[in-house]
Amino acid sequence: MKKQKKTLAGLQKRKAIGGYIFISPFILGFLIFMVKPLLQSLYMSFCDVKIAAGVINPVWYKLEQYKFALTVDPNFNRLLVEEFTRMLTNSLAIMVFSFFVALILNQEFKGRALVRAIFFLPVILSSGVILGLETNNSLMAQLQVNIKEAASGISITDTVETILRTAGVGVKAFEEVFKLIDGIYDVAIASGIQIIIFLSGLQTISASMYEAADIEGCTAWESLWKITFPMISSMFLVNWVYTIIDFCMRSDNQVIDRINTVMITEINYGLASAMSWIYFAIVMAFVGITSLLISKGVYYYE
Repeated sequence: MKKQKKTLAGLQKRKAIGGYIFISPFILGFLIFMVKPLLQSLYMSFCDVKIAAGVINPVWYKLEQYKFALTVDPNFNRLLVEEFTRMLTNSLAIMVFSFFVALILNQEFKGRALVRAIFFLPVILSSGVILGLETNNSLMAQLQVNIKEAASGISITDTVETILRTAGVGVKAFEEVFKLIDGIYDVAIASGIQIIIFLSGLQTISASMYEAADIEGCTAWESLWKITFPMISSMFLVNWVYTIIDFCMRSDNQVIDRINTVMITEINYGLASAMSWIYFAIVMAFVGITSLLISKGVYYYE
């Protein structure tokens, strides 16, 4: 018994060492290249930064930059609320979409390899080079304009939304749903990594568990909730954190655009730093709280 425990402890120790080796490049890169700029940014957020003749002169300003960002700036609070609302709805849509796509791709059917390749295209399309071509290609931009003109402004979602508005049925809720439907391309583009993570988790579930459940008379719906969900619950936590962080780093983030405008156009490094740290603190708090809530439902098994 003692020998077995020592063997298990040795195996866990080797796994831990291997894990630290894999993440060591990131840790070293963070310590060498990121710690100093982060501390400088934090210090500047408490200062009124004066720039003259290429010399940066921070003057201690206490919490005035934070007060200005939260109480005086006319756009920052509004953009924070709008972006976090959009982040929450889009992240939930991405999680649901990627999970059900992973369920489909995990089934046995003809042409599965081709279908997987099609759904894994978002991983390729979300890479920097392809995304740059997509956003900066004038030919694709003109093609998008031509498609919109050819459609003559006809939109099924707009028509249904108009009907529901006239009927007065759940207008606000349906508006958010229709926004997600209209932005299904963006949801699919952002779901590639999540699909892979969910699929890897689904493939670790033993087929014998489903066979035993089937013998006991469980329906597919019951197997989904009693076997599939608990067995890959840890993947939901990983994907949720990844999705939130990925959304906050998107190029169309209006909060980041506002911070860049304050820093580059208005040349106010102190206020831009304060806004950055406010945004960072809110995101980290949101990730921490939601991760804590999700982790309570995570089932860990040996």
